[in-house]
Amino acid sequence: QVQLVESGGDWVQPGGSLRLSCVASGFTFRNYGMTWYRQAPGKERMLVASISSAGLVTNYADSVKGRFTISRDNAKNTVYLQMNSLKPEDTAVYYCNRRVDSVSWGEGTQVTVSA
Repeated sequence: QVQLVESGGDWVQPGGSLRLSCVASGFTFRNYGMTWYRQAPGKERMLVASISSAGLVTNYADSVKGRFTISRDNAKNTVYLQMNSLKPEDTAVYYCNRRVDSVSWGEGTQVTVSA
């Protein structure tokens, strides 16, 4: 069945870095654009970054431009989110999903940024 498994979240101090991973299974990964989302406590889930199926086109929310980088490895069915210069407002649960025709959400991975 279709499955998305996020990992890599942790507690980090402001200014720190983390690399999130999302391993996909149950569909032809290389055919789909992928997106990272995040949901902070009490807030709605928001789009963070997206990447095209071949990895040639990326888009970012204004709040993370210049700090986050999305990438993918189609041989490993994995999409990544490199997060640098982290801020407390980046604290959230991070999820991945297909950019269109989304599938069941994974459990996400918790990122906490605090001193």
